[in-house]
Amino acid sequence: MTGLEIAAFLLGIANVTLVVRRSIWNYPFGLIMVALYGKIFLDARLYSDAILQIFFFIVQLYGWWNWSRNRARAGAVTVVRLRNRDRARWGIGCAIAAALWGYGMHRFTDASFPWADATLAITSVAAQILMSRRAIENWWLWIAVDIGSVGLYAAKGLWLTMLLYAIFLGLAIWGLIEWRTAERRKAAA
Repeated sequence: MTGLEIAAFLLGIANVTLVVRRSIWNYPFGLIMVALYGKIFLDARLYSDAILQIFFFIVQLYGWWNWSRNRARAGAVTVVRLRNRDRARWGIGCAIAAALWGYGMHRFTDASFPWADATLAITSVAAQILMSRRAIENWWLWIAVDIGSVGLYAAKGLWLTMLLYAIFLGLAIWGLIEWRTAERRKAAA
C-alpha cells in the first residue's frame, strides 16, 4: 500500500459516489483517480488495466461533455435504457474483444493474469462508455467487473485497491437502484 494507492482509493470512492447520485462533479475526481491508477497498474504489471486508465481518462472527458449537455437540455442528468438488440451487440463485442486482448497480453507480454485482466479491462471499457451515455446497463457491467476485480487485486496483493473494488461493488448496486428509481420517476412524469 502506497500513498499513491491511498489517494487513488479516496478519489475513487468520491468519484463513484457522485456517479451514483448523477452528479456531474464526479468527473474531476475520476480524471485524477484514473491518472494515479495508470501508474499503480503499470508498476504491478497489470498492463491491460494500465492501458485502460488512458482510455478512461479520454472517456471521462467525453462523459463530462455529454452529461453537461444533457443536464443543460433536461435540467438533470437523465437515464436511458438500451434495446435488447443493443445489449446483445455489446455482449458479443465484449466477448470477442476480451478474447483478442487476452490472447495478445498472454502471447506478447509478461502480464500477470492476462485473460482475467483483459476480460475485466474490456468489460470496464463497455461499462464506462455506457455510463458516459447514461445507460442504466452500465451498472450491471460494473457489478461484474467489481466482483472479478476483487479477486484479481487480492491475488496481486493490491489490498487497498481490492477493498476499493469491494466498495465499488456496493456503490454499483446502489447506483443500479438509484438509476432505476430515476428512470421510473421520469416515466411517471
